[in-house]
Amino acid sequence: MSETNSLRSDQFELYDLRIVVEQINGHCTCNMNIGDCFYLRGGKLSMPDKADFCLYALQSAIPLLPAKQRKNHPADWMETDARVTCPDPACGLILRIDREEIRVLNHDDVSPIPWEEE
Repeated sequence: MSETNSLRSDQFELYDLRIVVEQINGHCTCNMNIGDCFYLRGGKLSMPDKADFCLYALQSAIPLLPAKQRKNHPADWMETDARVTCPDPACGLILRIDREEIRVLNHDDVSPIPWEEE
C-alpha cells in the first residue's frame, strides 16, 4: 500500500474490490454459483467474460461499495464486515466483498469539476 502523504494533493487512493458469491443457502432462481463474481475498479464495474450476475444480489451490495473502497477507522464496521445478503429470502445468497489492490486516482480524471488546491 502506498503512503497517502506521498500522493500529490489531487490524488487519492481506492481499493479495487472483488465481490464474490460465497454461499447459497436456498434456491437461487438467477442460476448464480459459488465463486461467481464481479469487480469494482475505481468507479467501474466489470465481470469476467460472458458472465452474468443477479441484479437483486448486485443491488444489495452497491450501497456499500464506495465505503469499502476507502480505508476507514479500524473500529469502523466497514473495516470488519464484508458480507451482504441477497434480498430474496428463498435464495439465501451471501456475497463477500474482498479488497484487492490499492489504486491511485487523479481528481480531474474522475470529476468534471476542476481540482483547486486549498
